[in-house]
Amino acid sequence: MNSRRKGKVGEREFAALLREHGFDARRGQQFSGSPDSPDVVSDALAWLHVEVKRVQNLNLADACAQAERDCGPVAPAGHKKPWVVAHRRNHAPWLITMRAETFFNFLRGELPLQGHAPVAHGSEHGESNNKTEQQEQSS
Repeated sequence: MNSRRKGKVGEREFAALLREHGFDARRGQQFSGSPDSPDVVSDALAWLHVEVKRVQNLNLADACAQAERDCGPVAPAGHKKPWVVAHRRNHAPWLITMRAETFFNFLRGELPLQGHAPVAHGSEHGESNNKTEQQEQSS
């Protein structure tokens, strides 16, 4: 299978994986890498740029640099979208690579909501806002 065809197949596979997990998704329109042409498109994940690579020997640094270049600004704030590189080898599971900052924002629950500014879920450093929970923990 040539690399271009393998790329298309990979994009369709990853879109199907997103659908399996409850996210509407389809292969994007490809215009040689631009913010208007992500590899996978999903209304629910419009705040995220997804770069898909389906190759045996991936240059991960190059793939991340491409994702960084291609992720467009989130209107109206003008900030760049967070990006992920979804990648897999033959007969291997899908892997996701992202900036550490994005990973830590996910862990803290600071996720953009459909193209809007990040929304924090819970308080900073994992402290509880629930008084009942705090009382139960202190007893």
